[in-house]
Amino acid sequence: MRKSWFTMIALSLIVSTALVGCSERSGGSANNNSGGNAASNEDGSGNAPKTDDTANAPKPDNGEKVRLTVYSTIGELKNQDMMKSIAADFTKENPNIQVEFQFPGAEYENILKVKMAANDLPDVFDTHGWAVIRYDKYLADLKDETWAPNLTDTIKPVVTNKSGKVEALVLSEAKDGISYNAGLLEKYGITPPSTFAELMEAADKLKTESNGDVTPFFMSGIDNGMIGGFLDLYATSQYISPSANDAATLLDGSFDWKKWTPLAQKLLDMQKKGYINKDVLTAKYTDMPQRFAQGKIAFVFGAPSFADEVYKVNKDVKIGIMPLTSMVDGDSQTFSGGERYTMGAWKDGKHLEESKKLIAFFSKPENMSKIANATKLPPGLKDITSEHEFTKYYEQFSAVRVFPYFDRVYLPNGMWDVMCKTGTALVAGDVSPEQFSDKMKQEYDRLRNQ
Repeated sequence: MRKSWFTMIALSLIVSTALVGCSERSGGSANNNSGGNAASNEDGSGNAPKTDDTANAPKPDNGEKVRLTVYSTIGELKNQDMMKSIAADFTKENPNIQVEFQFPGAEYENILKVKMAANDLPDVFDTHGWAVIRYDKYLADLKDETWAPNLTDTIKPVVTNKSGKVEALVLSEAKDGISYNAGLLEKYGITPPSTFAELMEAADKLKTESNGDVTPFFMSGIDNGMIGGFLDLYATSQYISPSANDAATLLDGSFDWKKWTPLAQKLLDMQKKGYINKDVLTAKYTDMPQRFAQGKIAFVFGAPSFADEVYKVNKDVKIGIMPLTSMVDGDSQTFSGGERYTMGAWKDGKHLEESKKLIAFFSKPENMSKIANATKLPPGLKDITSEHEFTKYYEQFSAVRVFPYFDRVYLPNGMWDVMCKTGTALVAGDVSPEQFSDKMKQEYDRLRNQ
């Protein structure tokens, strides 16, 4: 009896093992999730981003299903859904390929740095402004793809390295200048300014004639990227775009950081004159759309990515965009930008051909138009039709120069945080413009030599 009992257990184990083995083989995905599960513990918290969605389709009768992992910096839920819908259309045409999106949000950059260190990147990922500078050695060359010759003249140099390698498909091209409440400017008889002096005159007119009801500029010390963004935009206008500029000295390390003091002083002057919201240190970015919708804010530095939040409060608000005003006499207006949303392929990915196929699908004119209309940004390919409310502005200013973001080219990694935090300390009264300059020099030298 004892012998029979052991025999039955042994037979049960054999059958169970066989069933498990069959289950793993038939699933086909246990070892096929390229990086899909790796992110779960990368920040050490166990709370890393979960897979947001997978474009599913019935599995074919033969052949193993390929799963492509795609990481994106898109934050708006409606735009995430738009990307998933395009991926679902791709899977309908390619039923053996699943597309799994992840949208890590604020943790995106940290997660990608960990993945670079492990040489275990997603099959397809957003280069978020760093295609050439940071990701070049991890990306496949896409110059022979059919869409590559159609990259716009302004974006092609940004995603092409010195040897001619094309790093990524640019879904949306960033063009950051100044977003403005067009209705307010019309009400007070203000033409969108083209110089910084004119911008300050407009700010004074708005503040004075509204009896303080209108705040010319909104910034947030909580979300201090708004303060850093102002400095980054105008650093280009002050030091890079003029014909006589400091680009070379910023690159070779010999820049005189005392030159930063006048820019810091301009920001401080704006605050002291009451041109910036009084609650700058406690206000949040999310406070801005409602105030904008109520006609209490005139200008926001950067792109109008907040537009839909404004329309939820007041659908009749008219929002305009314009290039950044010039800062130096004799110079002209500019945009800061480059890559906003992109798709690059990991060169060592197990499914590189499928990754290129997915990217090519997103490059189709109908899909690029869908992306442009959803993000309200200019597409990175030529001859793409878009029909959103900002299209006319991008067309109006199509000839305006576009410079890469100042910090990405001229500052060492880590300086963005320094600029944001010290800029906030400046408006808080904790540092002077001269001390701000000293801090920038100190951190520039330290980070440059790391």
